Amino acid sequence: MILDKRADLGHGDVKKLLFSLSVPTITSQIVNMLYNLVDRVFIGHMQPAETVGKLALTGVGVCLPIIMVISAFASLMAIGGAPRASIAEGAGESEKSERIMGNCLTMLLITALVLTVLFESFAEPLLLMFGASENTIGYALDYMRIYALGTIFVQLTLGMNAYITAQGFATVSMKTVLIGALLNTALDPLFIFVLGLGVRGAALATVISQAVSAVWVMTFLTGKKTRWHLKRENLRVDAKIVLPCIALGLSPFVMQSTESLIAICFNSSLLRYGGDMAVGTMTVLTSIMQFSNMPLQGLTQGAQPIVSYNFGAKNAQRVRDAYFCLLRACFTYSMAIWLLVELFPRAFILIFNNDPALVEYAAWAVRIYMGCSGIFGIQIACQQTFVALGNAKTSLFLAVWRKIILLIPLIYILPHFFADKAFAVFLAEPVADFGAVALTSFTFYRQFRRSMHELEGAEATGER
Repeated sequence: MILDKRADLGHGDVKKLLFSLSVPTITSQIVNMLYNLVDRVFIGHMQPAETVGKLALTGVGVCLPIIMVISAFASLMAIGGAPRASIAEGAGESEKSERIMGNCLTMLLITALVLTVLFESFAEPLLLMFGASENTIGYALDYMRIYALGTIFVQLTLGMNAYITAQGFATVSMKTVLIGALLNTALDPLFIFVLGLGVRGAALATVISQAVSAVWVMTFLTGKKTRWHLKRENLRVDAKIVLPCIALGLSPFVMQSTESLIAICFNSSLLRYGGDMAVGTMTVLTSIMQFSNMPLQGLTQGAQPIVSYNFGAKNAQRVRDAYFCLLRACFTYSMAIWLLVELFPRAFILIFNNDPALVEYAAWAVRIYMGCSGIFGIQIACQQTFVALGNAKTSLFLAVWRKIILLIPLIYILPHFFADKAFAVFLAEPVADFGAVALTSFTFYRQFRRSMHELEGAEATGER
């Protein structure tokens, strides 16, 4: 039986604490993939799979950039605010933690309204920009116009669930995702096949599931078990509270929101060099990459409350122990999943589509695309620790470095040096990953040492 017990972030063995928090958050991340991946699994097997299934899968795939933007805005206030709330809690300022949470809730509601109007009004031109063709735009529109109506539920679920995890209620946070994902898994075949709604059924199932999860989150944060309570007086936006949260949240926001821009670059280039087959392959590769990265996000989410709380409490040794545990876990996992993908690429591809031509094309592409994903655990451990420490500038720079400075130019530059243009486009990802890990490791080594020395000095003098 899983108890809704709050973890003691300031005491006990760090390894055991990280494990107890990470297991639920990793489970949450893996289960969370089901929201979109289950949609793709069922859609990819719509009959006949070689025509309808393949085109529908590609159509839903080009919706992913918009879905990522919606999630990115949730992360802006969630990952930007939750670590600051944990730091305030560690410093003994629980009222400030509640003010941060209340302000971020208001910002999430405002954001949801704006995004809903935007995506409902401009769905078709946006999807065409993201790589939809005349063969797939119908499927993409059917999915997106329903999904966009549930933006408020996505914002509340993803945005406010972070404040449950940040308090140490990792199992409650896990249940938020588990409830929605299981419901989505059950509703998908009912709506898609039994009721014959196709991709519209998949979108409707996702919206209903997110709505149920949102109700669960808000019920907990207004209930008796939570340490931080949502209060009316904290809902009024205060720039002094909101702006630091936005600054810290810019790093995960850039990482997620630029997926849309990157998707435009990848899909437009692949459509030019490889047609719908290459774009459909990119949808599969993105899904596999999500599978690789989501557990890493779960590990960092499990470590964030420990790092942030003890940073606020000025316990340098505990911060250091938590980081090195996180680094070892992330690197071990990323190497393991990299090895499996390189050895058994078709096993991963068949999860999403069984069209023989697509499977054959994607088998070599995924080996190239994920060529350096084994060392990506280092990147995410360092970058997310910067976020947990409240280091907004460095975390933002590293996000921009990998996505904007390296990856996007490489997508257009590398095809000039290879006869196989599609191969060159896929190659941009591992080259950018290597460059990002190299700079992040160097930067983190220097800045983390300095931060810990400063924290140890404050701890020795008894400063708060």
